[in-house]
Amino acid sequence: MNWKGVLPAITTSFNADLAVDHAAVAAHCSWLVGHGCTGIVCGGSLGEAATLTFDEKVAVAHTCVSAVGARTPVVLGITSAATTEAVALAQAAEDAGCSGLMVLPPYVYSSDWREMKAHISAVIGATGLSCLLYNNPVAYRTDFLPEQIAELAAEHPNLHAVKESSGDVRRFTAIRAACHRRLDLLVGMDDAIVEGVAAGAVGWIAGLVNAFPAESVALFDYASRGDKARAAAIYKWFLPLLRLDTVPKFVQLIKWVQAEVGRGTRHVRPPRLPLAGEDLAQVQKVMADALAKRPQL
Repeated sequence: MNWKGVLPAITTSFNADLAVDHAAVAAHCSWLVGHGCTGIVCGGSLGEAATLTFDEKVAVAHTCVSAVGARTPVVLGITSAATTEAVALAQAAEDAGCSGLMVLPPYVYSSDWREMKAHISAVIGATGLSCLLYNNPVAYRTDFLPEQIAELAAEHPNLHAVKESSGDVRRFTAIRAACHRRLDLLVGMDDAIVEGVAAGAVGWIAGLVNAFPAESVALFDYASRGDKARAAAIYKWFLPLLRLDTVPKFVQLIKWVQAEVGRGTRHVRPPRLPLAGEDLAQVQKVMADALAKRPQL
């Protein structure tokens, strides 16, 4: 599949009773694709995958595939504490019509390379789907080093991409050197998109795109074309919002911003709670400033 461009890591819409709102999920996917996004990533951290049951994840994947049809690929995040369940989820994603998998290390347990490689290899090898390895050592306490990624790429022909979220932009250069351009590299932290593209990234699995798809696509396109002046102008405006993607309450914050632009609700599943106090005051200020200075594209 095509891993290039802006691929939203979508939020999961919930009703007031916290059941998945499939109609809202479908409408959101169509809206994002209509604004130029090149793929849909569901069941990730921003999609509150840790609070979704196995069946809910598969049902969301079905909804996304039905919503976008052949217009763009759908990717399911493969997250589980158990390798057997992760393998089953990958196979269910294939049956649901997904085009790709975003493969994560197991929840909770972090270990050495031998065990992590066995888990990742089992998931990648479970289907013929195109796979993206998600490296986020801050969140998952497993750091896939460039030479380890190269080892996986050499053994798995359907490993096609890496979502790099270590926070060290030098990793893009190191992975390219280790893999000899074998893999597509994607930025996984919103506030590193311009730097990541400059270092060789060809895609962006984005968070704030859920509320601002036109601005996200424009920023990525300008950065990719080397139009530094236009990219810098949008980036300067966008950064206070993009930084909401890299803090512990990123789900609540992004859903709050979505609701403010009329593209969702603020409902989150526990243990997350709605924003309050200083958290709410800060995002209200960021959003007010952003809307007051929103650029004309």
